[in-house]
Amino acid sequence: MEDIIVCEGLNKYYSGVHALKDLSLKIKKDSVVGLIGDNGAGKSTLIKILSGAHQPDSGHIYFEGNKVKFKSTKEAMNLGIETIYQYSALIPEMSIARNIFIGREQTQYNVGNFGLMKTKTMQDDAMKALTDVELHLRSPDTPVNQLSGGERQGVVIARAMYFKSKVLILDEPTNHLSVKETNKVLRFVEGLKSQGVTSIFITHNLSHVYPIADHLCVMARGEKIADLDKKDTTIDHLTDLLVNG
Repeated sequence: MEDIIVCEGLNKYYSGVHALKDLSLKIKKDSVVGLIGDNGAGKSTLIKILSGAHQPDSGHIYFEGNKVKFKSTKEAMNLGIETIYQYSALIPEMSIARNIFIGREQTQYNVGNFGLMKTKTMQDDAMKALTDVELHLRSPDTPVNQLSGGERQGVVIARAMYFKSKVLILDEPTNHLSVKETNKVLRFVEGLKSQGVTSIFITHNLSHVYPIADHLCVMARGEKIADLDKKDTTIDHLTDLLVNG
């Protein structure tokens, strides 16, 4: 498989703290990559750089073979890199359909920046987007505050899929979920590969990411300490790296 993202020698400093140290990483297309490490390992810094929220102080990023330098999250999103943070912005009182299209509403009869929302079209498209990630909900008009934690994550993943993301970065997507809800989210992520989406799954919980990952990158103190195909490692081995790395 070809590499969709290649990072070469990335460094990032925050107020004199070396948060990311000469990190190089290759992420294969249509794969699930587990990015693991404890707090302060550098995971958040890396995903902020890949999502365009922050810029590296040195190093290079290549996306689909082209050198890129994101100045904003919008630039990354326009290329197809979408980030789902641990507490992704859903508006609880609004419907599923409105949340999927928030900021990207479909309109008609436009005059300048104003137009009438194509409510029925957005409702139909929202239900199809949910079905595509095998999330079967009764109505696109259901308020988000009536959904479980796993269903909310499913809505966010469906939103990213609808807008044709090529890479989905998931920051602790199973945190604070029950076992049942966790398994539901893991199925969502595992199913993305068949739809041509690469996933970067950030977590400190090996038992969640290991079953669905193709590749695992272990970080500690801002450095990459291991970069392994799943077939070449075990949970015990990875745990030892985290504890002693």
